[in-house]
Amino acid sequence: MKTPRLGRLTLVAYSAPSLVTSIAALPMALFVPAYYAGDLGVPLAAVGAAIAFSRLLDVVTDPLIGMLSDRLHLPLGRRKPWMLLGAPLFLFSLWQIFVPGDSASSTHLLIWSALFYLGFTMIDLPHKAWGAELSSDYDDRSRVTSWREAIGTTGQVALLAALAWLAANGIEDAAGQLRWIAVAMAFGLPVLLATCLAGVSEHAPEGFEHARRSTLAGLGIVARNPAFVRMVACVLFFVSGVAIQGTLHRLVLADVMGDEAYFPLMILLENVATLAGVPIWLAISLRIGKHQALMAAAFWISVWSLPLTFMRSGDLPWLIATVVIRGSSFASLLFLANSIAADVIDVDTLESGEQRSGLFFAVWGMVTKLSLALGVLLGTSLPAALGYDPAADVIGEGIQTRLMLIYGAVPAILMGAGALFLRHFPITRARHAEVRAELDSRAHPTR
Repeated sequence: MKTPRLGRLTLVAYSAPSLVTSIAALPMALFVPAYYAGDLGVPLAAVGAAIAFSRLLDVVTDPLIGMLSDRLHLPLGRRKPWMLLGAPLFLFSLWQIFVPGDSASSTHLLIWSALFYLGFTMIDLPHKAWGAELSSDYDDRSRVTSWREAIGTTGQVALLAALAWLAANGIEDAAGQLRWIAVAMAFGLPVLLATCLAGVSEHAPEGFEHARRSTLAGLGIVARNPAFVRMVACVLFFVSGVAIQGTLHRLVLADVMGDEAYFPLMILLENVATLAGVPIWLAISLRIGKHQALMAAAFWISVWSLPLTFMRSGDLPWLIATVVIRGSSFASLLFLANSIAADVIDVDTLESGEQRSGLFFAVWGMVTKLSLALGVLLGTSLPAALGYDPAADVIGEGIQTRLMLIYGAVPAILMGAGALFLRHFPITRARHAEVRAELDSRAHPTR
């Protein structure tokens, strides 16, 4: 049955936890490795290995939490209890990582990072699955995901602005900044989570078959879903391409542009552009359809990545401007892809007889994480294979050319290739309306 259009207060309340959870990854990537290695004396290789190995737990926990949040019907619903359980683990683990005291070691970082990511999964995965179920309308789902990504991006912008404010007020050391971030998140998340859980209702799960399939049988249906396979393929290309550039931003500024100090400003402006672009890309998707808008967003990044290939020392203002313009479609990749994923889940519900949003978003999350890892791997191994060494005193012109080729051209190719998987995408607005009508008729045959 078609759900009513969601109001703005509902969208804000639902999206509220993303204001905090979305910023958790930034300190883990930008500050924690340098803090543990530089300030606390933990070997850099051990720090990297601890953070990397802590993500191996996701291979088990993501599908398990996704499946359990689909199957268990608890008093508060299917999604809300997991978010409540995950919040204390998320915050306590974050505090142990950001404010380790005298316990700092690679083992300490490994254990608490694994628990931190477990807590994050317990909040984030059910939250996204819940968002896919808030509305059954093709376009309203884009509003749900766009609000979530916009508020998440707002949190990242606020974090970067807060770090600048802390530095301006004499708190420049990583220990002080991480402590302030941990305190803010410890106070902020409970309030925002309470707003979400108290202000938004869960709908009853859809479905029409009494016999449940096993998880392996369910995964088999997922794998045979052509629309889902296409989305997995395009996300693999999209996220890898973006991750390559994210990995190389600071190195390009340092070794090609010759001024690494502009890195925080560039990232802040990029996030502001991303936030500003959300309503524009939402309007585009409402006009031409979600998969066409997602293709356009990917091609936008591809086209604006190519000029980066030809920039050298002296082109710093042009590089920052290009990165900012290119980044204006980043949030659209996330909110449009997640909105399309909700439509794909409807097709699965029609075939399987069960609404398995948690399982789908668990698989979706695993693909995203693997894509990020692949992007980081390509962003580090390709330059090294072509002779780039960031520790070298002088980076020759030939090495700079190769580095910029990887920085600009490789992501452009990946983004363009990923967009091709969306050509003639099977779930259009019209097709989705047919799926919804069939779901409603099966679930309520007497109507």
